[in-house]
Amino acid sequence: MPLSPVLNRLAFAAALSIAAFGARATPKLLVDASTGEVLYARDATVPWYPASLTKLVTVYTAMRAVRAGRLTLDTPLVVSARAARMAPSKMGFRPGTVLTLRNALQMMVTKSANDLAVTVAEGVDGSVETFAADMNVTAAKLGMTQSHFVNPNGLPSADHYSSARDMALVAIALRRDFPRESRIFSVGELALGPRRIKTYNQLLGRFDGADGMKTGFTCAAGFNIVASATRGGRTLIAVVMGRATAPGRTGAAARLLAGGFDGQYWGRGSVASLRPEGGSPPDMRGVACVRHARRADWASEVEDPAAASAAIMAAVRQRPELAPVLMHAAMSSGGIAPPPVFDPKPVYLGPAPGSSLKPLGPRRVDASAFEKARPAAMDATLLAGTPSAGPPLVSEAAGPPLELPGAAAK
Repeated sequence: MPLSPVLNRLAFAAALSIAAFGARATPKLLVDASTGEVLYARDATVPWYPASLTKLVTVYTAMRAVRAGRLTLDTPLVVSARAARMAPSKMGFRPGTVLTLRNALQMMVTKSANDLAVTVAEGVDGSVETFAADMNVTAAKLGMTQSHFVNPNGLPSADHYSSARDMALVAIALRRDFPRESRIFSVGELALGPRRIKTYNQLLGRFDGADGMKTGFTCAAGFNIVASATRGGRTLIAVVMGRATAPGRTGAAARLLAGGFDGQYWGRGSVASLRPEGGSPPDMRGVACVRHARRADWASEVEDPAAASAAIMAAVRQRPELAPVLMHAAMSSGGIAPPPVFDPKPVYLGPAPGSSLKPLGPRRVDASAFEKARPAAMDATLLAGTPSAGPPLVSEAAGPPLELPGAAAK
């Protein structure tokens, strides 16, 4: 059977990307989520575009607003025209659509929905700009000294940047300060009526113990992932940024996590103590993206590593001279397992049943309002571990994951 055009582009994009990028290092970081201890670090403080890893900060900022009593998870939000205009990935809801903050966050994380990130921002703080200021306050309180955010979704901007170090800090904080709500990142599939929304995190259901967190991609950023896994009561967090393909980021994260659990790495101090590096984030355009005809196509069109691997193997048969780089791309996926079957978690549109709360959307908000509304004690303690009012975002964790074959390969 001939390859589809999308799979063909993915395979040859992988080959060209690897050939062009060569041995250039990209950020990798492995930390213990409980202690913040660094187990492995390479270029962890090099500035990088976070892409949709930004949504980790969006969730944390929104949950701080909930904890401060400014709104609840059942507060209805309105999808604005600005939100509806966002570039994919998105849910594609029409302006005026109403959904609760709870449902918006779940769909935003699982689908990586850029439109719902704006909906959350406007619902929490009235505008994208005010919410971005809120995000930067949040980042500063978490010690994210290399980050600056201008939007809630990570769509490209020269003024929107972070690092692997800072992404690890917010990942640790989410699990520490919102332990119930952080289970949102372990959901493999949502059910919106007959519509099924699958996660882009290909470790879920494939790697033993995988329980989060978030992927990200833009042409400038390359393929990023913050991945968490828990075995024997110990949780590790891997951050991989700037990979040329989606399977490449999945495999790199799998190998880091497996090596950490197998005792291949040892302590190197705390993640907060990693010394920041200066400079501007590199632009991965031309490495993670290729031109095809009159439009840009890239490997994010095929997020499933199994499909990507099949495309690469077929490309080897068609173009034997590219076998070395194509085989490197295939092996970098860290091993392929069959797609998992998830128990879809239900989400819905509209207000919460029986709710009389007024929907929130774009509005004028004092830029300092979010700071004034927070309890003073939060600045020092972040109210670590204090349960939020009401039920958690996710009623139960994802089902038991399967082992990712070859994940421990060196």
